[in-house]
Formats: sequence, structure tokens, C-alpha cells
Amino acid sequence: MTDLYELPLETATFAKACGGNTHPDGESCVTLAQIGEDAYALGDSKRPQAEPLRFTTAELDAAGIDPARFGLTA
Repeated sequence: MTDLYELPLETATFAKACGGNTHPDGESCVTLAQIGEDAYALGDSKRPQAEPLRFTTAELDAAGIDPARFGLTA
């Protein structure tokens, strides 16, 4: 199995999805990028300096996160 945290992010293109929760400093959004055949990086648009978490397609599915909502295909 591939170590997801060894996959590079330098060439990843993150897409943003927002909605639902709002905070005093604005709407909460998450970013998602496909970083491998079966690997995604999930970030926080309000904390772009934070290291994105990484998930397989199955893990995203189990969490109810659909890459299509970000314009990505699984």
C-alpha cells in the first residue's frame, strides 16, 4: 500500500467547496485535490498553511465526501 503522505503536493490542484457552516470570519470551506490514482488531499481554506489530510477514495466515500462536488472524478 502506498504511504499517502509520501505523495507530493507541489503539482496538486486544489478545488474548493463551501456551504452549510458560517463563522464570524466567513463561510467554512474545504479544499480537495487528487494526488494519486486512489489518493486525495483534503485541506482547510481558512488555514492554507496547514498540512492537508490525505485519504483514499474508499475513505472519502466512508466519510460522505464526494469528489464530484469539487469537480473531481473518483
